[in-house]
Amino acid sequence: MNKDYFKNKKVTIIGLARSGIASAGLLNTLGAEVSITDNQDNQNLRSSAAALMAKGINVELGGHSAEFIKGRDLVVVSPGVADESPAVIRAKEFGIPLIGELELAWLNCRGRVIAVTGSSGKTTVTTLIGRMLEAAGKRVFTCGNIGRPFSGEVEKIGKDDFVSLEVSSFQLEKINSFKPHIALLLNFSANHLDRYNKLEDYLQAKKRIFMNQDENDYLVLNGQDAVLKRAAPEAKAKVVFFSKEDGLNLNQSAVLAVGSILDIERSLSLKVFNEFNGLEHRMEFVSEIKGVRFINDSKATTADSTVWALQNLDCPVILIAGGKDKGVDYSLILGPARKKLKQTILLGEAKDKIGAVIGKAVAVEKAQSLSDAVRRAFAKSSAGDCVLLSPMCSSFDMFSDYEERGRVFKECVLALAKKEISACRKE
Repeated sequence: MNKDYFKNKKVTIIGLARSGIASAGLLNTLGAEVSITDNQDNQNLRSSAAALMAKGINVELGGHSAEFIKGRDLVVVSPGVADESPAVIRAKEFGIPLIGELELAWLNCRGRVIAVTGSSGKTTVTTLIGRMLEAAGKRVFTCGNIGRPFSGEVEKIGKDDFVSLEVSSFQLEKINSFKPHIALLLNFSANHLDRYNKLEDYLQAKKRIFMNQDENDYLVLNGQDAVLKRAAPEAKAKVVFFSKEDGLNLNQSAVLAVGSILDIERSLSLKVFNEFNGLEHRMEFVSEIKGVRFINDSKATTADSTVWALQNLDCPVILIAGGKDKGVDYSLILGPARKKLKQTILLGEAKDKIGAVIGKAVAVEKAQSLSDAVRRAFAKSSAGDCVLLSPMCSSFDMFSDYEERGRVFKECVLALAKKEISACRKE
């Protein structure tokens, strides 16, 4: 929609993660003079930097110099970069407009956007909406915070295409004109209080998803969430409520609500649900060793997600949890813990904080690494148990993201399986 606007503009991107790299690629294609800066410096970033510099993009690692900010027409901020970043502060001091990757992509998107946010369940719902649209014969791009940046897909999206877009509160902080045709708010609970001063700030960030909508758009809200229900009168869009239906979970009910707006047959959506085998790192079966099942739920970065996981397992559980604390209310897990948990193995920065809470309900051990946690969990297990990695925390104290954490967990489990098989053969 705004291709010519970016031509010859001087633009700096803050943050060299996935969204930053995708933003740089898009702006470079649009003819902008692109620079990108990151305060970290490691081998992975250097590899990414080399690929970008080959395209004529300026890259700065290991800090944010004033030269990379001053005199720019625009600064694009990656979602993981907080307002306290020196680069963001400098841009504001210089009076340079700031937008996020989500806004950049939206300004160049011709398709119809269905945006999904909430404290948990976003990735699953975004994926199911995309598959429902595909089953209905629509051309759809499933992207956003799900792992494929919106700005990396936007050039392929035509005016008759759909976008099933996962958006986070971090991305919504820096939108100006972003206006999804359908906005979906799944749920709201305490999260990211390491970034927000208070819970109300986090809520206000989430509500920005519908701030630019008008009477031609739709806002889909969880009718069973009192906080979100109270937000309905603030909307200018048509409000559609969803609630849990018999035989379905709440995520599926949300997808059906979107399908009804788009006149997609219910039977088609139900078929999609039946054929859906789940996502990697979300309640993913890894292996069974001597009758003990290992489940990878690395995507669970809130207590609500871990509660959901425990409620959907039919076995005694040894829980592996911990990581970087996000201000989550860990007491939410106490009820399910008393019913389902045999043992908890904790690791990462938050292990002491979680242990102080969950230790009221179940025995706790602390591990030095994820491989140590897997070994300890197996030693505490018996045939018929499940070992569940469901961290309730972000991964950034020990891993680059939840995906790396999940992959490492699976590698540890498979290594353990090989060791046990070798031991059995020797016997």
